[in-house]
Amino acid sequence: MKQHRILLFSAMLLGLGACQKGEIPNLNTPVASQIIANGTKEQIDNLAVAMESGTRLTLNTYYDAIGLQGREIYRFSGSEPRYTTELMGTSPLDNNTFYTTNPWASRYRVVRQANTLMDAVNNSSRLSANEKKGYLGYAKTIMAYQLLLALNMQYTNGIRTDVKDANNLGPIKGYPESLTDIANMLNEGLTDLTGAEIVFPVSIVTDVTAAKLMQFNRALAARVAVYRQQWAEALTALNGSNFSLLGDFNSGYVHIFSANSGDVLNPVFLPQNNSGEQRLAHPTYAAQIAPGDDRIAKATLRAAPASLDGLQSNRDVWVHRSNTAPVYIIRNEELILIYAEAKINLNQLPDAIVALNRIRVQHNLTPYAGAVTQAALITEMLNQRRFSLFAEGHRWIDMRRYNRLNQLPNDRPNDKVWDKFPIPLPESN
Repeated sequence: MKQHRILLFSAMLLGLGACQKGEIPNLNTPVASQIIANGTKEQIDNLAVAMESGTRLTLNTYYDAIGLQGREIYRFSGSEPRYTTELMGTSPLDNNTFYTTNPWASRYRVVRQANTLMDAVNNSSRLSANEKKGYLGYAKTIMAYQLLLALNMQYTNGIRTDVKDANNLGPIKGYPESLTDIANMLNEGLTDLTGAEIVFPVSIVTDVTAAKLMQFNRALAARVAVYRQQWAEALTALNGSNFSLLGDFNSGYVHIFSANSGDVLNPVFLPQNNSGEQRLAHPTYAAQIAPGDDRIAKATLRAAPASLDGLQSNRDVWVHRSNTAPVYIIRNEELILIYAEAKINLNQLPDAIVALNRIRVQHNLTPYAGAVTQAALITEMLNQRRFSLFAEGHRWIDMRRYNRLNQLPNDRPNDKVWDKFPIPLPESN
């Protein structure tokens, strides 16, 4: 990641005061009302930066919670026993604790910021029509992404997709209805970005243009499409994204972090061989990866095994290798696997094998030599997703999508893999 991007983003955050916490002015204050009524471009840009900054909040809690459910990781903490108890299924999940309320609140804080930004943009007399389209398209894309993360945790409990009016919230909708709303929001964002001018700071991609934000939008749309089992729609979305079968696996869109004053560090990073706070690879990752697969480097051997509450691992999660390393939102390796998944489910198996072999050969494996059937290739695709996207927030969702949660290991007699998180108590009330 280029250093000038980090410095630029840090400088922007410095000018925002509370924005490093993802906050915007209280919507009831005269200052906020003035911005919404007819804010300056600088004020509107600050709203856009704060919106994007807020997407980085509580990522550690999100990735830990779903990584534990997907049996990708163990999370050991001397101060937080619920990582090895409730989140491993030994007792029911709590609807009023950090792993439930914090990710929900962070995601909906960004949604609120996006709604405020859109109000300010729509009311502004200082922006051209095409400039407005840029802000609106980006806001809708970010909003859809945040709602998708909330829905990933809630699953069939559902989420609210319409929270624009705080005094008249929309209903909590079920899983398929929420996915449809998210897909429609992404489509609206794409329409806005078409022909737009991007005149505000964006840090998720270098040298931002409307075309690059449209590709980001379509990459997310492809992910949503496979969640909806809309296979042809997924391929169409990929065609508008940054998908490249022969391209760099890590080409994509990221959350960035830095140690500069006013910015924040990567919350998902923990050092190798750390004590006290540990994020460890589940033992099955190393046990089941193929010999020679270079993705074993994502789970490095510790100097000594770590153990807690009857759980043990001798490997650290080593996906984010410094406290300023980026966290990927979506990258080309996932898009190649989405392409393979769509092709398998459309029964276009030779195309799927080409994509799967692109993954396999890049990671020092021989080409696929198994059965050429949908069932066998779905298993192969899920296996490649497991190792390629390790600890990036996919395994639990993937196994749930294919009704395979019962294939995930339980290490102790009372452990259980949950299929969803409860609606947070404040929301239920």
